[in-house]
Amino acid sequence: MAGMDVFLDRLDPDMCVVTAAAGGEEAGCLVGFASQCSMSPVRFVVWLSEVNRTFRVARSAEYLAVHLLAREQHGMAEVFGGQTGDDVDKFQQVRRRHEYGGAVVLEDVEAWFVGRVVERVTGGDHVGFVLDPVEWGG
Repeated sequence: MAGMDVFLDRLDPDMCVVTAAAGGEEAGCLVGFASQCSMSPVRFVVWLSEVNRTFRVARSAEYLAVHLLAREQHGMAEVFGGQTGDDVDKFQQVRRRHEYGGAVVLEDVEAWFVGRVVERVTGGDHVGFVLDPVEWGG
């Protein structure tokens, strides 16, 4: 696995936060795995850990919001990556609004989009949410 570790350590993805709203609950987390997965139609996939509160909310959501953080936004990354929504309301610490389909969009981010969930794919200990972008900004 050492060779694979060297490869993975060289990847330098942008910090990405996913938010979900369903059943009167809101959740969000920093994700480690996300990418475009189709050119036509344009589709994007985000992978959420099955033990994560955001996953539990997202599995009932019709729409998810994906946010790109600037490299210097360590505080927001810490809110969504260093705290669990089981213990703290992360959204009390950031500015947000609701957009298309009731998706929670974070303000003060580099760019964002709301995507309709078109498929859920199991992959190891994460589930991939394939998204069809319907609204974006930045």
